[in-house]
Amino acid sequence: MTVGNIVTLLQGGIVQVLKGALPVLVVALVVGLVVAILQAVTSIQEQTLTFVPKILAILAVLALLGSFMFSSIEEYTKQIFRMIGNV
Repeated sequence: MTVGNIVTLLQGGIVQVLKGALPVLVVALVVGLVVAILQAVTSIQEQTLTFVPKILAILAVLALLGSFMFSSIEEYTKQIFRMIGNV
């Protein structure tokens, strides 16, 4: 296995991590900002208010994009197992 193969493998791993985590993190960030703005505008300072909308939004993203994320990880895993024979 050459250095180029290792770099390609690591780049693919980083891309897979981003594909899996980025949609969930972006939605949690946006929902958190919206709730924080609403709390600032209405002067409601309840700390637990941010958790329920975030959890519901994250579950919705996982329901919508979960199959894409897991199929992407599956293809990457299959690619890695195919590369084992070449090592």
